Amino acid sequence: MALSNIPSFTFFSTPHFVSLGILLLLLVLLFSFRNKSGVQSMYRQRFERLFAISLLAMEILYHVWMINTGRWDLSNSLPLELCSISLVFTILLLWTGNQKLIDFVFYAGIGGALQAVITPVLDVGFPHFRFIHFFYIHTGIILTAFYYLWIKEYRPTFKGAIRTLVILNLLLPLVVVVNLLFDGNYMFLKSKPNSDSLLDFLGPYPLYILSLEGISFLMFFILWLLFSGKHCTSKSWK
Repeated sequence: MALSNIPSFTFFSTPHFVSLGILLLLLVLLFSFRNKSGVQSMYRQRFERLFAISLLAMEILYHVWMINTGRWDLSNSLPLELCSISLVFTILLLWTGNQKLIDFVFYAGIGGALQAVITPVLDVGFPHFRFIHFFYIHTGIILTAFYYLWIKEYRPTFKGAIRTLVILNLLLPLVVVVNLLFDGNYMFLKSKPNSDSLLDFLGPYPLYILSLEGISFLMFFILWLLFSGKHCTSKSWK
């Protein structure tokens, strides 16, 4: 489907609101099943792995689409955006169940993907594949984080939030080097996106990068406060 035949993405248009509504509905349904014990662990694992495969397949199709349309480039197509990295952690978590991956998916996954679905960096609207891919991937990251919180009964810790921040900061030098080598703008470390985003409120370059550090810590802290209490579960995240 040619881009010229697809309407441009418009913030808070009907397709945008519907996508947000679907995410909210799925979260409500997920929350409603938090105390249900009838689902056997073996079926849970099958579901987790099927969902992991669907996320991986959708991402592969996205890269195939970029290659076919001449959009794939080292400057913008490597999995070095926050949500791309969160997606890798999400797929590995769903497939392996490795608890060491949960903190990153919960804190960075929710923090990055939630902001992304509210202020998407998109140049096409529904029903283009890119629009569907974008919301499926980001919705999948958010749902996985809350699935492990409500269904798998893990509880976030403050230590996990700090660990996630440390991992992100350890990744920054690599992203900066890649940006310099391939003239990229991964994680928006070189400039702000052309479309409206949260970064518009965080000052000019490079001040907004420092502001993002504070925003990330604040967001992780709020997530910890909201979901670490006794009302969530009695288990701790490893």
